[in-house]
Amino acid sequence: MIKLTKTLSLFLLCLNVVAYSHFLRAELTIEITEGVQSAHNIAVVPFAMPQGEQLSTDIAQVIADDLAGSGYFKLLSRDEMLTLPTRPAHVKFRNWAATGQDYLVIGFITKDNNLYHVQMSLFDVYKKEQLKGLRLTVEAASLRMAAHHLSDAIYKELTGSVGVFTSRIAYVTSEIENNKQQYHLNIADYDGANRVSMAQSKEPIMSPAWSPKGDKIAYVSFENKVSEIFIQTLSTGQRKSIAKYKGINGSPAWSPDGKQLALTLSKDGNADIYILTLANLSIRKLTRSLAIDTEAAWSPDGKKILFTSDRGRLPQLYMMASDGQGRAERITFEGDYNARGSFSADGKTIVMVRGHQGNYRIAALDLASRSSRVLSEGPLDESPSFAPNGQAVIYARHKANKEILSTVTLDGLTKKDIRHTVGTVREPAWSPRK
Repeated sequence: MIKLTKTLSLFLLCLNVVAYSHFLRAELTIEITEGVQSAHNIAVVPFAMPQGEQLSTDIAQVIADDLAGSGYFKLLSRDEMLTLPTRPAHVKFRNWAATGQDYLVIGFITKDNNLYHVQMSLFDVYKKEQLKGLRLTVEAASLRMAAHHLSDAIYKELTGSVGVFTSRIAYVTSEIENNKQQYHLNIADYDGANRVSMAQSKEPIMSPAWSPKGDKIAYVSFENKVSEIFIQTLSTGQRKSIAKYKGINGSPAWSPDGKQLALTLSKDGNADIYILTLANLSIRKLTRSLAIDTEAAWSPDGKKILFTSDRGRLPQLYMMASDGQGRAERITFEGDYNARGSFSADGKTIVMVRGHQGNYRIAALDLASRSSRVLSEGPLDESPSFAPNGQAVIYARHKANKEILSTVTLDGLTKKDIRHTVGTVREPAWSPRK
């Protein structure tokens, strides 16, 4: 009985099975709270609209918000713009040099029947030359995503790295509907726009995990009064139950090839990591300690499994071979609590929740040097998930008595809140790169 109580207690802690606050439906919006002083100066001029139309999507503003939130750029406000060119021939570089701009983005939109043609030009102000031009054709409903595609193109041209602006996030909300609590698994653009509820339940939903191709999500649901793991295909909404063993079924994590899931199961009485093969739903026990092992994450090459364990008395991160060979190695030693670890896309960095004296913050660990850096302020930060390019992390945190989502760049210098009007959001997971 003592062992069962301990197992359930840590399971509830590690998987964040906590009481959700009642709230109304929330819309997410972006607020940049901290930025980099040395960021490149860039101006994004309002795009010219099709004659006689006022579009609901301000493409230039979406691009500006994307770039500002990346931490690499400082945006010129529209009030400070001396001119508003929309075509390359109208650009006077001296105007932009006078305001200290390094780069300039202009564009215009034309319409052909029900299609919109979006033309963007990127300039180097001091070299007085165009660096990139791009034209996209989309329907009205896709104008915001077109803006994200343009942001990705600008980001790649100026930083050499792949952007994340066309990626998506999954997260969990709890809402009062018809005077009853309702949990939602949501999918949205990376900035919280275009929210869609993919699954609903009167009982908790948690631990969403994207498949490597971004076409499916595994998650835990208590809709049948016990923990159960489902996989849902996003394009069709079809889903399948893949784990409903006695006891705990939790923390699904996809292998890099999408053929297996690492799970936490307690069907044998103790919480351990198992590997489930999706082709035939066979399982293989990976950890065999008397401790509680949970929250598995695969290394990008699929050779290692990272997990949380209390085998050293307090929850810490351990790593072992995914084939089960050899012993698990403890990799975290700072703080009295380290949990919910995940790898960056290049496998060089791990993010985690670090707790010390009751303050829980997001931290990053460099695996080569074993040096770490705290990225967030706490006191109750949780559920970190890497951006697909490894340059930022999304996580859930408490602010002003609310639970919100936030992002922080890996250097800790640029922070951004993804706010909502009322209530709470939890357990974010950033999608892989498209």
